[in-house]
Amino acid sequence: MQAILFIGIQATGKSTFYKANFFNSHVRLSMDLLNTRNKERQFLETCFNTQARFVVDNTNPTSEERAKYIKLAKENKYEVIGYYFSSSIEEAIQRNNLRTGKEKVPEVGIKGCYRKLEIPTIEEGFDQLLFVQTANDGFTIENWKDEI
Repeated sequence: MQAILFIGIQATGKSTFYKANFFNSHVRLSMDLLNTRNKERQFLETCFNTQARFVVDNTNPTSEERAKYIKLAKENKYEVIGYYFSSSIEEAIQRNNLRTGKEKVPEVGIKGCYRKLEIPTIEEGFDQLLFVQTANDGFTIENWKDEI
C-alpha cells in the first residue's frame, strides 16, 4: 500500500503530474475537489479501509500539515513517498496567470503559501522523497538530495 504526498506551492504542476502518473493507479485526495476537511477525512478512511493507494494532491507546505498524513499512513502500514515540486514564485505566478476560472489562484494565496513552505526532510517519516521540476511540457524527477 502506498501513500503519496505532493508538496509545493500552487501552479507547480502537481495535479497535472497526478493525471500523467497516478490517475489509473491511485485515488486522488484534493481539497480542490473535496472542499472540506471532513470529506477529505472520510475519503482517507475509505482508502485505509480498502487498502487503496492514494495521492494527497494539496500544497502541504509545512511539516506539521504533512505529519497528520504521514502518521495515519504509517499507522495503517503504508509506504509514504513525498514528491517535492520545486519552482520559483515567479514561475508559479506566470503559470497561474495562464489559468482561468476556479483554477486560477489569487496571487496573494501563492505568495502566502510560498512564505509558509518548509522544505521536506526524510526525517519527517517519508520512506522515499523525490524532487520534481517542470521541464519542456513535462517533468524531471530526481532522487532527494539533502542539499536542496
